[in-house]
Amino acid sequence: MDYEVEKIIKNALEEDIGRADITTAAIVHDTIIGEGLFLVKQDGMLAGFEIVENVLKLVDKSLKFKKFFKDGDKVKKGGIAAKVSGKASSILTSERTALNFFQRMSGIATAASQFQEKINHTKAQIIDTRKTVPGLRLIDKLAFKLSGCANHRMGLYDMFLIKDNHINAAGSISKAIEKCKEYRKKYNLDSKIEVEASNIEQVREALNCEVDMIMLDNFDLNEMKKAVEVINGKSEIEASGNITLDSVKEIAETGVDYISVGAITHSVQALDISLELNIEKPSQK
Repeated sequence: MDYEVEKIIKNALEEDIGRADITTAAIVHDTIIGEGLFLVKQDGMLAGFEIVENVLKLVDKSLKFKKFFKDGDKVKKGGIAAKVSGKASSILTSERTALNFFQRMSGIATAASQFQEKINHTKAQIIDTRKTVPGLRLIDKLAFKLSGCANHRMGLYDMFLIKDNHINAAGSISKAIEKCKEYRKKYNLDSKIEVEASNIEQVREALNCEVDMIMLDNFDLNEMKKAVEVINGKSEIEASGNITLDSVKEIAETGVDYISVGAITHSVQALDISLELNIEKPSQK
């Protein structure tokens, strides 16, 4: 397991358990054995099995986890995604944290796949944004990738993305790009440079500076089509700004390469998954 992901899981468990799960400690003796079924209560796409298993194992290494699907699989309401067996007390203590990750990640994967399915007849690909829950970006972006869609930059450190405020600070798109290229050369970076454009004039200016990607921010369809013609394959193109399931098909058909949808992560609806615990061995207390 990735160190940063493990740290996120440990923080989540510490946040929930604190000094002890006092309810479970008071009621459920360690000799009680149980089996927990992860029940899917609505249609969707599953993501996060490895995270769920690691939550369980960090609480109790002796817990046994078995999955009946894999990440990226679609499941119908009423399906059993996985099961965990072992000490009932450990299952109960890890339940909420495991479900929080599983529900959120599956919700993100479900939404991302719904957008991608709308545009599979085009070359365009749905990508994510940095509009994630603080501290959970790795998890949110992992869920996005497990859906079959693609990640954009992970953070501020792995790609230059010149936005309107950067342009205002530099004085122009050309000056902003020049400064990024100087910085990239100075520190021997191979990071791509993307520029946010809000009109055709800015697209032309960015194109003249030979950038790797141009973001068409809140362009209407006619403007977007014109921008694609102007760029003509000389730069990759990202469409961005209030993309919905109703609008994404027409946007993809303009010929853009990528479509970023912030709502998939910042306003995700968790997939409804519950855990049903069955006691196999009664208390000997």
